Amino acid sequence: MDHRYARRVVLSLALAPLLATCAPTISQFSPIAYEQATALKVDAQSLMSKATQPYANHEEEVAALTQRIAKAYEFARGRPRNEISARQWAILADSSRNLLGGFLARWKRESSLSATFVTEMKGLVADAFDTIIGLESGKLKPDQVR
Repeated sequence: MDHRYARRVVLSLALAPLLATCAPTISQFSPIAYEQATALKVDAQSLMSKATQPYANHEEEVAALTQRIAKAYEFARGRPRNEISARQWAILADSSRNLLGGFLARWKRESSLSATFVTEMKGLVADAFDTIIGLESGKLKPDQVR
């Protein structure tokens, strides 16, 4: 047997247990994160439907939703190896972007929004939530991690 081949076999056998114990590069599935995202999607869509009415009539609802979104972001940010999900929450909430945060800021600034604009934005925001939900549901469940 060739010595180089034997070294490779020994090295492979020595590294196999180490490689098998490597942690995944993304966090595990969290039923709490999944539930938060799905519930917040429904709540956001419902509130967005009211944006044809004066913002002042719904200011407390906006504040409550904004706070729940911030909590979901902090939950995502606090989980190990969960940077991608946390970044998605930050993008969704950012008032300078064109998703939920930007929509809410525009509603406040303009007092009410057109039905057409609301419908279009609801689709974009729903897609953003679906990205977060899909990312979470695609993660390994704890019993799938070896």
